[in-house]
Amino acid sequence: MNDISQFSSGISILEITYIVASVLFVLGLKMLSHPLTARRGNILAAFGMVFAIVATILFHRKDGEPIGNIPWILGAIVIGTIIGWVIAKKVKMTAMPQLVSFFNGMGGAAAALISMMEFPHVSPELIARSGMSNGHVLAILLGLMIGTISWAGSMIAFGKLDGWIGDMRIKAMKYVNLTILAVLIGFIIFIMTRDVQASSELTPYIYIMFAIAVVYGVLFVMPIGGADMPVVISLLNSFTGVAAAMGGFLYNNQAMLTGGILVGSAGTILTILMCKAMNRSLLNVIVGVFGGGGQAAVAGGGIVKEITLSDAAVLLSYSKKVVIVPGYGLAVAQAQHICHELDKLLEEKGVEVKYAIHPVAGRMPGHMNVLLAEADVPYEQLIESDVINPDLPNTDVLVVIGANDVVNPAAEDDPSSPIYGMPIVKARDAKNIIVMKRGMGKGYAAIENMLFFHDKTRMLFGDAKASLQNLVNEVKNL
Repeated sequence: MNDISQFSSGISILEITYIVASVLFVLGLKMLSHPLTARRGNILAAFGMVFAIVATILFHRKDGEPIGNIPWILGAIVIGTIIGWVIAKKVKMTAMPQLVSFFNGMGGAAAALISMMEFPHVSPELIARSGMSNGHVLAILLGLMIGTISWAGSMIAFGKLDGWIGDMRIKAMKYVNLTILAVLIGFIIFIMTRDVQASSELTPYIYIMFAIAVVYGVLFVMPIGGADMPVVISLLNSFTGVAAAMGGFLYNNQAMLTGGILVGSAGTILTILMCKAMNRSLLNVIVGVFGGGGQAAVAGGGIVKEITLSDAAVLLSYSKKVVIVPGYGLAVAQAQHICHELDKLLEEKGVEVKYAIHPVAGRMPGHMNVLLAEADVPYEQLIESDVINPDLPNTDVLVVIGANDVVNPAAEDDPSSPIYGMPIVKARDAKNIIVMKRGMGKGYAAIENMLFFHDKTRMLFGDAKASLQNLVNEVKNL
């Protein structure tokens, strides 16, 4: 009787712990919505996860027995913590998208491995009662399929972002991917409708399904390139969350279920917002034709006009309104701190300075927000592109720093462009434009940017960090 009481008490404590952890996840996610509270929100959610892990180790029981292999579990946690800590401390801001893809892929792989390990051990009693067609088996199969796609796709995204995997554009890819997706769904139906005595009889099909899901994960990300990669990262993140939620259903674990649902729903909402910002279809992302299309046509080129540092300093210092458009080049040059120093100098001279933040600037959602927050740029200065666009005709100088595709007029002018229809920062509406770039190289979408040849545009060539530092010195000397 005492043992039963202790067992019930342990279960109650565990369930309460999971509820507390879930609340911490929700609060943490809410706090992530603002840069001033984001760090605390991240710590709060991490504490909730640690709380749930510790409680599971201490209080979880299966058939009245505590968890075994504790040394192995603790060893894995320690090793994973050390590796994650070292990677996170050493990663540069320019490599943050790759890190996000890598970590996201590891989450998908974990969900897939859980499914592969659990399927052969589906209870014979459950099979005898309802066959393979039950929620437990469905959660395993969906976790396997979605988790594997997330892992394989994230690894390809990592390689593409890091530059050692190129695009693979095949016109028939849409139909190939739809066929593979149909085959995966067919495997799920096939497995769940089999009349077997034990799940181990169908285990070989699980490995075949895993291999097909890997192929789909690779093929649906391979064609995607250009400025579309932030949407893919967001979508893969939502896949990982859904796969984790399947694990929550599988183990009746409220903390895992809540965490997975939060990641999955947040990732899905963000993906839809990214698609809206890129004027793309979510279906095209799933079947792997997102961002396809040929090169933008360039009619006649144009003349590039340069500006000197002293002229740029004078133009900025005697303006009333200045808008800065940051891009991936700013991150590469690690120039965010110097950029903030420039905007503070201009504000001391009475210039109103704002940052135009395009939703997909950089190579992951929120890349520019994170970059500028690191330099302590006030959140109030960061204005979404669709909000600031109407005010650009009243802007004296618009400064483009390392951005390309998000200010490319081809999105509005050239139907043959792969970014046609994408909402952009309407840079050419400003009275004067200064573009800071290393050279005339194309952006991530690999198309020409006619803004660089516009009558209002002046190019300031050079490394962004060095150019900004020289510009700061010129402004100080005025």
